[in-house]
Amino acid sequence: MDATATARRISRAAALAAALALAVTGCGSGGGGSADGVARSEPPRQGANDINPKPAAQVKDGGEVRYALYQWITQWNPYQVDGNYGDAVEIMRAVEPSLFRVDASGTFQPVADYLVEAKVTSTSPQVVTYKLNPKARWSDGKPLSHLDFKAVWQASSGKDPAYNIANPAGYELISGVEQGADPSEVKVTFAEPYADWQNLFRPLLPAAGIGTPDDFNKGWVEKVPITAGPFRIGVADKTAQTLQLVPDPGWWGEKPKLDKVTYRVMTQSATTQAFLNNEIDLAAAGTATAYGQLKDAKDAVIRSASPWDEVHISFGGGGALADRKVRQGLGRALDRQSLIKIANNGVPVDFKLLGNHIFMPNQTGYQDNSGDWGTFDLAAAKKLLDEAGWKEDGPGRPRTRDGQALELHWILNDGTTQAQVDLATAAQNMWLAVGVKVDIDKVPSNDFFAKYVNQGKFDIASWRNTDSFPLSTSLSNFRLPQGDNVFGNFSKLGSPEIDALLKKAAGTVDPAAAAKLYNEADAKIWELGHTVELYQRPSVLAVRKGLANDGALGLASADLALIGWEK
Repeated sequence: MDATATARRISRAAALAAALALAVTGCGSGGGGSADGVARSEPPRQGANDINPKPAAQVKDGGEVRYALYQWITQWNPYQVDGNYGDAVEIMRAVEPSLFRVDASGTFQPVADYLVEAKVTSTSPQVVTYKLNPKARWSDGKPLSHLDFKAVWQASSGKDPAYNIANPAGYELISGVEQGADPSEVKVTFAEPYADWQNLFRPLLPAAGIGTPDDFNKGWVEKVPITAGPFRIGVADKTAQTLQLVPDPGWWGEKPKLDKVTYRVMTQSATTQAFLNNEIDLAAAGTATAYGQLKDAKDAVIRSASPWDEVHISFGGGGALADRKVRQGLGRALDRQSLIKIANNGVPVDFKLLGNHIFMPNQTGYQDNSGDWGTFDLAAAKKLLDEAGWKEDGPGRPRTRDGQALELHWILNDGTTQAQVDLATAAQNMWLAVGVKVDIDKVPSNDFFAKYVNQGKFDIASWRNTDSFPLSTSLSNFRLPQGDNVFGNFSKLGSPEIDALLKKAAGTVDPAAAAKLYNEADAKIWELGHTVELYQRPSVLAVRKGLANDGALGLASADLALIGWEK
């Protein structure tokens, strides 16, 4: 399903489609035909991506690649709560040090431009030693050092509430950061074991830019003051909603292939026509409408893979939804299979029902923990609402309690496609069948996260959680808020038990033991009525012919410096 608003692990995007009347159409089976006439393949498996890989010698020097940007980026600091969403983080990993990249199998690989070596050098306590590339320097001339690691840790640990952080996971377990044998060596010591240490300091930010709460929270608003990557920000025209990256002349590594990378803000629904008009070089093709228009487009290639990318419906934690039984009742009233058929209509990759908030089906450790809470059962839904004190008031009418009607609001990005509005309408009708009235309220695209989701000002909303990898990053999405800091848990729903399980899993080095804990936590998240998972969203993309090293990345992270045009 196509992306709209992304909030990472937040990269998140509303992903919704077609009307209740269409719920029985479009059912497909892997490898065969379907009711909509589109031949469907099984979702791509783990370790697979589709990026037209080419060695540097086969990629032209120069040229431009043009991408859509789904909202203007205001906060560039990915460790600050407002900056931790998909587009911003991906761009920051091209202009700041990304110490590790993830390959197609979901495995961390060190980046030689920044690291000579990084490994666990002690287990009791856990100590990670980083040997930095001595050529690596910030744009202000300072070498990368332990001071930068220390600043990221101290800001992100959660110990100083003046830093409005996105996620303390991992950082809150660090007990010290110090210089090692020489200025290019950094030693990070953990008070408790942390399995996913390679995901920390991705990207690394300079101590000079985040050393105070004011710098951390405000110093990266509408600007990137210090960089150390293959690219730097060139043009940033807020009026024209256009952003350009250009090669950084101070870069010590292999020169990027492209002369510039251009991003232009547009709604998801506008990207199809923009691709057809040769205004962008990559567009989502994961809806029937988009795929139908793009599959035979001139100079287009359809590419697909299975990333960490899920489509869900989230419930807020206020008003009637503060009652868990109401949330559980709403979940049981949803026919998830019918909603998935709507979303899958006309798309060439099979969408599979998702039963887990933490693992994707193509990850080792996945199991379906949805149980009764993800099972469509109108009678059970009605019983839960009865138990919550909301009494039926006749067919087609909302339930009431103490003279108040059970009426909720679904916040929808006004840039979503009509198909996405139609799927919201389908869910709206399912809920009305159990006596819950849901109004669909459209809000401006640029406000969807900043003014609504991030602030928890919604009853119901849908976006995508993407790139919640490694697994420990899922803690941010479900942990209990601390004061005004909700981390990535915009519903503000959680429990000490879920927090404890996720934190214990993050400190468990044995993958099988960790998976058991993550699955225990996931079962509790289903029971909480926090989020109704729908499906893992395959990336189905139209990519301009000749574009190399880009497209459907699967579990891998992007390397913008390698992207370019075939010779």
